[in-house]
Amino acid sequence: MGLWLLDTDTLAGSRFSVSALAETTSAFLALDYGAGGHPGHRAWLARHLPAYRALLAADPALGPLTDAVVGHRNWLADFLTPASAYEPGRSFEEELARIRATAPDRARADLVVSRPGPLPPVLDRDDLPELLAGVLRWVWTETVLPYWPRRRRILEADIVARTRHLTEGGWSAALDDIRPGMRWLGEGRLQINKQDNPPRDISGRRLLLIPVTAAERGWVAWDDSDLYALTYPCHGVLADTDRTQAAPRALGRLLGTHRAAVLALLGTPMSTTQLVAVTGQGLGSVGRHLKLLYDARLIARRRSGRSVLYYRTTAGDVLVQAQSGV
Repeated sequence: MGLWLLDTDTLAGSRFSVSALAETTSAFLALDYGAGGHPGHRAWLARHLPAYRALLAADPALGPLTDAVVGHRNWLADFLTPASAYEPGRSFEEELARIRATAPDRARADLVVSRPGPLPPVLDRDDLPELLAGVLRWVWTETVLPYWPRRRRILEADIVARTRHLTEGGWSAALDDIRPGMRWLGEGRLQINKQDNPPRDISGRRLLLIPVTAAERGWVAWDDSDLYALTYPCHGVLADTDRTQAAPRALGRLLGTHRAAVLALLGTPMSTTQLVAVTGQGLGSVGRHLKLLYDARLIARRRSGRSVLYYRTTAGDVLVQAQSGV
């Protein structure tokens, strides 16, 4: 899996897409790992992790099942991530139906690959795909759907940024470092990660690139269809799931909540369009905040193709860091 071989048809037909199931799967993995890096992500976990653990505790099969699905070999059980589920235009329930349709023997075989050693006796049953689908439906309903409109805007903003890289520098610029260990090597070779696995030839297939907010690395997926999917984490702080959590409270009292949020987000260069999508503020409001922060020399700007990217100056970094502990 470390190296994929692509022909020109596959590359030309590749596209970015948003998937509710992929976003739900990333949330499921975050809940199962029980750890988050960004402050907004940690706040989301604190809000939903107790209920998720209560869900697993209510059925003696769910804990062993999710442990086996997540795996211990850096490999997710394949039936968790069927590539054909991510076909653009499908609803969450239509995507989830692909998991529920997994044959019981196939599900158990996938778990044997992802989990070392024999399966626990409690997993010797034929409804494992339905059980997993039930967990994912709960994750979607309780932890993703309430935030989905804004998360979708964040994902779409990331796609806009990636597409801009594509138009300006080709697929090499769009794919390099899209996820940890991934880069375009040229001559039809795409390094997916640094694992030492035999190359996989996906020539003549379709490739989807799907951003998610909660995953640190993302995952790859394929099945018996002609579709391959590669999920990747949203760029930098676009993965924040709470529009105010990125800004320390003391900084909000100093600058105002919305302006402080803009400054805090600019630890990573972002365009005005991206800031509008991430913060939920209007274009005019974001523009005013940027002008005041720029005049105060807390942020700088540079042109990237047709876009202007804003980012914190050293003075801006010092201010944010100084207020973070207050």
